Amino acid sequence: RQDGGRGEPKTLWGSSDPRPPAAGPGQPSPQQRTETLGFYESDRGRKKKRSLSDLSLLRFISAELTRGYFLEHNEAKYTERRERVYTCMRIPKELEKLMFFGIFLCLDAFLYVFTLLPLRVFLAMFRFITLPCYGLRDRRLLQPAQVCDILKGVILVICYFMMHYVDYSMMYHLIRGQSVIKLYIIYNMLEVADRLISSFGQDILDALYWTATEPKERKRAHIGVIPHFFMAVLYVFLHAILIMVQATTLNVAFNSHNKSLLTIMMSNNFVEIKGSVFKKFEKNNLFQMSNSDIKERFTNYVLLLIVCLRNMEQFSWNPDHLWVLFPDVCMVVASEIAVDIVKHAFITKFNDITADVYSEYRASLAFDLVSSRQKNAYTDYSDSVSRRMGFIPLPLAVLLIRVVTSSVKVQGVLAYVCVVLFYCGLISLKVLNSIVLLGKSCQYVKEAKMEEKLFNPVLTTTPGKTAGKQQSTFKSSQGISTDENGSSSVTNQPVHQKENTPSLLVTSNSDQFLTTPDGEEKDISQDSSELKHRSAKKDLLEIDRFTICGNRID
Repeated sequence: RQDGGRGEPKTLWGSSDPRPPAAGPGQPSPQQRTETLGFYESDRGRKKKRSLSDLSLLRFISAELTRGYFLEHNEAKYTERRERVYTCMRIPKELEKLMFFGIFLCLDAFLYVFTLLPLRVFLAMFRFITLPCYGLRDRRLLQPAQVCDILKGVILVICYFMMHYVDYSMMYHLIRGQSVIKLYIIYNMLEVADRLISSFGQDILDALYWTATEPKERKRAHIGVIPHFFMAVLYVFLHAILIMVQATTLNVAFNSHNKSLLTIMMSNNFVEIKGSVFKKFEKNNLFQMSNSDIKERFTNYVLLLIVCLRNMEQFSWNPDHLWVLFPDVCMVVASEIAVDIVKHAFITKFNDITADVYSEYRASLAFDLVSSRQKNAYTDYSDSVSRRMGFIPLPLAVLLIRVVTSSVKVQGVLAYVCVVLFYCGLISLKVLNSIVLLGKSCQYVKEAKMEEKLFNPVLTTTPGKTAGKQQSTFKSSQGISTDENGSSSVTNQPVHQKENTPSLLVTSNSDQFLTTPDGEEKDISQDSSELKHRSAKKDLLEIDRFTICGNRID
């Protein structure tokens, strides 16, 4: 209705008359319009019938065979997929370069216990004995590093004599009498126990070193050096026994007739893929896993060495038996390498991490080595490796010394001459390894552009003090010696700072390097109260083996 509800109802042509209006001049009549509509409807019906007849099976198959598409319409997606393939292809090379460097770092720390540590202990004892002859020039009888060396040497000797009360043969036959399934469970429990006791053991050793070298003017806030020393001895002894049980279980697997236990133990490595691949990983988490894999691989190499020594002793050092053990050794090593490559390849794929991250990890490990050679280094390199990778060389060294001394009999003057020559060879190997590692580490640090962090460390500020004042205080107390070219020395011995100098914590410029992808740059001059409430994003240089960082999802 177009009249607002009043009057006659109107039609579409504006009249109340239901009949259509007459055609005007030049317009079709109503009859012509009706005929035209009928023609269109009949034509549409004929087209519909023709299209239905075209839908035959032959035409469908022909359309499927000739159908085309264009990949360039989604170029970004397919380029990303191709880069993922290239990343997986690069993972074995980059991972093994990191593993190779890390294993030689562990070897350097391990050889230190056998070569330079006895010499350093001898020099520290000589200084302590001859100190009255030169007079007490310093308030300390021994330098902190010398005190730590003596403690390490004493712990090593005490644990070695305690290991003589552990019968390896009885342990071997006791484990060999167990069933295969029980041994498989025992081996898994030993791996978990090794990781747990390593995390707590390094804390025990660090607490002992700090308690023994802490300035005496400070308030007593510890239970004493003697209790800490006995705790350290107990830890090293128990950890050495744990590693001995692992080596014995592996030896039983090697000597089993059907090799079923060895196969089950090696298949356990592939279970690790299931527990690691389908989890969320950030760069810091992957760095921890890489350090753990380096430590695990080096420890397995030492365990294989112990197994070979025990077997060769039982066969009177017959070289033919070594070739019998060689296939099993290769299987263990190959399974470790294969599992690490597959695990890291899929972790980087699922978390969109590039293969270049392993060069950053290698630069972080190299930074630890170079910084430990600085004039005012705050830790020994072997302890730095222990914290970073969870590799503690003392228990493993105690076990290896115990196995070697029980397997190799030294009798006669010629045998002792061979021992001296072997010791000189170990020292030469340690020095050569250290020189090569230091050169490669300097190269990696330079490539990563981390030189400023070596010679310009950032100091954490304390409330009420500005960063500039502490920076000047640190520079005045550090006394870094420079040569004619102006380059700072990184090989000199540390100098003792005065007691009235405020204690400064030297840290690295961590907020501008190797952060997680979503980490933002922080202001390094903020107060410690603000630093305390920062987000949990940590730098790789601040991450050790047992730091909980990032979120993981099942």
